[in-house]
Amino acid sequence: MATAALAAAVVVLVVILGGGSDTSQPLGSTPKLKLSRLASLGHLKAPPQPTSLSPEAIPLPNGPALAGTGSIATGATVDGIQCQSSEQSLFHIHAHLTVFVNGTPRQIPYGIGIPNAQTQATAQGPFVNGGSCLYWLHTHAADGIIHIESPVRRTFTLGDLFDIWGQQLGPDRAATATGPVTAIYNAKLYRGNPRNIPLNAHAQIQLDIGQPLVGPTTITFANGL
Repeated sequence: MATAALAAAVVVLVVILGGGSDTSQPLGSTPKLKLSRLASLGHLKAPPQPTSLSPEAIPLPNGPALAGTGSIATGATVDGIQCQSSEQSLFHIHAHLTVFVNGTPRQIPYGIGIPNAQTQATAQGPFVNGGSCLYWLHTHAADGIIHIESPVRRTFTLGDLFDIWGQQLGPDRAATATGPVTAIYNAKLYRGNPRNIPLNAHAQIQLDIGQPLVGPTTITFANGL
């Protein structure tokens, strides 16, 4: 009886201390998508019409960058993601990120994940064609295209990209913008921490920080993306 009572007390103590309720996302695991209809958000502002295309033939947001790249990782491994001398091709997919702050579009800057980015001028704007190394997650243009080029197959997340960028991301913050973060994934409402949004092939992700909320922006991935 004493042994049984002791075992029960240990179980209770583990539950109280949270030993059985770890909700952290294991490195490289597959995040679960919890999606629902957008109707619960009420009226959504119409997304702006694109006025120009990037060097990757993707609409460029007509607004300033959400944050600069001065704080990007400089080569050290981040979230198990390495910075290597060349792009990796074993696992090669792309996703797209759109951001609105209080209804105003913001750009995702070029050069995330490419320390000492070297840019070339094109008729459509700057394009990063190299740097001192390339993380498996990076951006070449300011159009929101996230390049996932990895020597290992795993599910990367939006939080991984922001960590490489050196910016915060959570339910109440996205880089320099603070306020409630509403996430839209493939035209559906994402319920959960935006850090855990998976960067699946051709995923179309939108973050709205603050109000008003903007209806989902959709793009057509150009050839090669």
